[in-house]
Amino acid sequence: MPDHGDDRGPFRRVTDLERLLAIARRLGATVDLDAMLAAIVDAATSLLDCERATVFLYDSGTDELRSRIATGIAGSPISEIRFPASRGIAGEVARTGILINIPDAYADSRFNPDFDKASGFRTRSMLTVRLSDHDDHTVGVLQVLNKRTGPFDGRDEEIAGFLGSQAGVAIQRQQLLDHYAEKQKLQRDLSIARDIQQGLLPREQPTCPGFDVAGWNRPADETGGDFYDFLPLPSDRLAVLIADATGHGIGPALVVAEARALFRAVLRAGAPLDRAVSDVHQLLCLDMPDGRFVTAFCGVIDIASGDIEYLSAGQGPLILYDASADVFRELEAQGLPLAFFPDAGYEGQIRIALDDGDVLVLLTDGFYEYDRGDGETFGEERVKAVVRDHRDRSAADLIAALSSAVDSFAAGAKQLDDLTAVIVKRTTAPRDPSSPT
Repeated sequence: MPDHGDDRGPFRRVTDLERLLAIARRLGATVDLDAMLAAIVDAATSLLDCERATVFLYDSGTDELRSRIATGIAGSPISEIRFPASRGIAGEVARTGILINIPDAYADSRFNPDFDKASGFRTRSMLTVRLSDHDDHTVGVLQVLNKRTGPFDGRDEEIAGFLGSQAGVAIQRQQLLDHYAEKQKLQRDLSIARDIQQGLLPREQPTCPGFDVAGWNRPADETGGDFYDFLPLPSDRLAVLIADATGHGIGPALVVAEARALFRAVLRAGAPLDRAVSDVHQLLCLDMPDGRFVTAFCGVIDIASGDIEYLSAGQGPLILYDASADVFRELEAQGLPLAFFPDAGYEGQIRIALDDGDVLVLLTDGFYEYDRGDGETFGEERVKAVVRDHRDRSAADLIAALSSAVDSFAAGAKQLDDLTAVIVKRTTAPRDPSSPT
């Protein structure tokens, strides 16, 4: 470092170190990135006795430098611009890590005067230094302009280098803390959303004389795109719903929450099944973005007769186990998924009678399409095998057996889609009024 006379001697160096240490402590205590950048700007203009300082942060994802610029001297409002890291003096320093000291900006061909023209500021001298983290990776660039007493000298370069290394580490620490805080907030928000969504599911299995009915749901993410519901209706009837919106996560969770509310409203209003499904379809079409749709099964159990009337909007397979014949029947769907095609119609609901031991199996495709990683899926035949093996157990136990079988099949493979199940099992056939008691 060149000799600058008595005013740059040991006493001045000790003072510089004390000020740099005070700044380092201040940066370590700051927990807001904008406040930290403002502190760096303030420290640079004060220590180097210059008119302006700029911190450029490096965005490795876009290979850009983005700056929060002090539009005047320290303490002025902060704005932001972006430019490629391949451009300008700041870009050169970011790429090479080599400090650049320019005593006369307009005499250097690398200097871009556009910022001066836009702001009315005139740059005379310029000192640019890289900000680096613990691993010597580029975090950004510090650029200081117009030393009041003349060009920047060797002492200024030394101070700027020390300040750059301290600021780089502090910025890295704060960015990591901000990222962690953002992730924690997202996790809290998703946890709240999950609690809300799980709260919309039935709190207990329904009481339905002559039937054993149970439902279950396990989303792939914190929130899911499936739902099931049970809704008591007048005249000893019970509505049974299961639906699956495309995708999983927050977006589909909002969709199925709306679908659930709409189904409840139209069924409680007494609409017949075909009208209820059509109304839900039309209302969802008003709100759903292109490419989104919902498959849904809506059934109504008539407790007195033991029949189930249902209409499926693209939801399937719908499997019925006939206990007396020990065979499986696949029931048909009557229409396209909800909100898939605005002009779709829904009619021709089907009424089926269940006898003792018959089991209606309603599963979303997360069961059938569960992939264990080698391209093989759980599939329909495995579902049927589990139902047959556990046909004498309760509806809830059947669901538990299906869940356990899927988990065993998966052998640790990640669950990629939501799992939702509803089992309706006939436990007591209706008595023939003409037969003796």
